[in-house]
Amino acid sequence: MLVITYAFWGASTILLFWASFVKVQRQLGIDTGQGKSFGMVDAGRGLIAAVLASSSVYLLDWFLEVDADVASKAHFTDALQWIIGIFSLVTILSALLVWWLLEDGDSEVSTTRLSLKGVRQAMTNRSIWQQAIIVMCAYVGYKCTDDFSLYAKDTFQYNDVEAARLAAITFWARPVAAVVSGLMADRWVTSKVVIWCFFITIIGSVLISLGVFQIGAEVMVLITVTSTGAAIYGLRGIYFALFEESQVPMYLTGSGAGLVSLVGYTPDVFMGPLMGIILDHNPGAIGHQYLFAVLAGFSVVGLLTSFAFRQRARTL
Repeated sequence: MLVITYAFWGASTILLFWASFVKVQRQLGIDTGQGKSFGMVDAGRGLIAAVLASSSVYLLDWFLEVDADVASKAHFTDALQWIIGIFSLVTILSALLVWWLLEDGDSEVSTTRLSLKGVRQAMTNRSIWQQAIIVMCAYVGYKCTDDFSLYAKDTFQYNDVEAARLAAITFWARPVAAVVSGLMADRWVTSKVVIWCFFITIIGSVLISLGVFQIGAEVMVLITVTSTGAAIYGLRGIYFALFEESQVPMYLTGSGAGLVSLVGYTPDVFMGPLMGIILDHNPGAIGHQYLFAVLAGFSVVGLLTSFAFRQRARTL
């Protein structure tokens, strides 16, 4: 049942949702600016995720009715069912808000027949492939942010609370970084901000991979981890705004977003096993150094691809 449920979630949240979601953000950015549109939406996603994650802890404690140390399996089952029900209600309310409040201003496209023509056009567009590589390299960074707290524990002997506090700081940096990167993208050029974000990510990941921080350098660790995380979240906030800079037609946004996502989100497939192999075979600080060396390598690829994307966009 879990396999069927997860397959349904994959189909409903990706097949029926994701490309349309990206296209709507681009449409909203026609008046507000692409950077603001994508940055503000990702900031909102990060903020809502943080609020829901924090709320779930309080909801679990509320619905357990007894202390967690003595709660039975039945208590946890009942509490989890209530939480799932509440989150399902939030999703349904979100769907109703979209139905009532979001206008479809692309009426001439909505009357065309469904075909693979847009996909074929997207596959022959070099800028879309470059954007896909940029998203993939940025998403490797996003997956590596999961390692920040474990890195602090294994390298600097942080306890669970201190490590969680460090992870929380980077987690709450996401909405701020997304908004700032969006504003900067509209003020300058999106690809230029992407280049700077990759550059900051390279510096932070190289410093960590070289093992330059020792016990007692907590302030420098905090600055490095926070700035690296902010750069990664900044990339996440604006990399789909690159569609406008490369002048991808609006009608091709859905197909382009699908192709970019197909390549760009492959770290969801390989980064989990890769992180596990690196950390399991290299216990302690050295494993995290190797992992951030991998991040530095992907970031260099992302940086070089961003330069190529920018050069091509200038000729369009």
